[in-house]
Amino acid sequence: MNRTTAYATTSGLALPEQPAAPAREACAAQPAPVVRDLRDRAGRSPRALLFGPRDLVVVTGLPGSGKSTLMERTVPGVRIDSQDTRDRWDRRMPRFLPYAVYRPLVRLAHYAGLYRALRSEAGVVVHDCGTQAWVRAWLAREARRRGTALHLLLLDVSADAALAGQRRRGRGVSRYAFRRHRAATARLLRAAAGGTLPAGCASAVLLDRSAADTLRRIGFTG
Repeated sequence: MNRTTAYATTSGLALPEQPAAPAREACAAQPAPVVRDLRDRAGRSPRALLFGPRDLVVVTGLPGSGKSTLMERTVPGVRIDSQDTRDRWDRRMPRFLPYAVYRPLVRLAHYAGLYRALRSEAGVVVHDCGTQAWVRAWLAREARRRGTALHLLLLDVSADAALAGQRRRGRGVSRYAFRRHRAATARLLRAAAGGTLPAGCASAVLLDRSAADTLRRIGFTG
């Protein structure tokens, strides 16, 4: 495990890029994962995170932690966010119709959009709720197919801050669902902080609220 930290004065941080090669060969030659911990820097953290031109980036954290806000503000390229999909469907549906009725269609539309984005071969930033491990496994397979890399951006935000974020946006999850998200996110953060990443991940960046607010761009080179 290659555990490193970025310099406090860095204006942009480049993450490891997978060597360009056929998927099978690239998988065998993959370098050790890298964890960059940008927490507790009081705003002295990179303003940009740059990845390889065809890499995949997963943004994960608690509901209400600011994943969608971060992506909307910092990703100029292709971003796949389930919240965007839900908002589009909400605008088209009658106000009296509960979200639970059309939730399966929203999820289907979200994953269909993700599939199209992955087939485009462009670099993609993906919103991840944290409890769907199969989505990260899918993205890891796609990264291997492309001969590129999968990266994680983990938002480390307290449960109280996340609940406050849900109240601000006027949309939350059930207590049961929040407990599941909280447990899954805590496991992922503990593992990453200890140097263990999910299978297929080339790197992870740990962000607290200050580091997330400092970011101005999440992009791709080339």
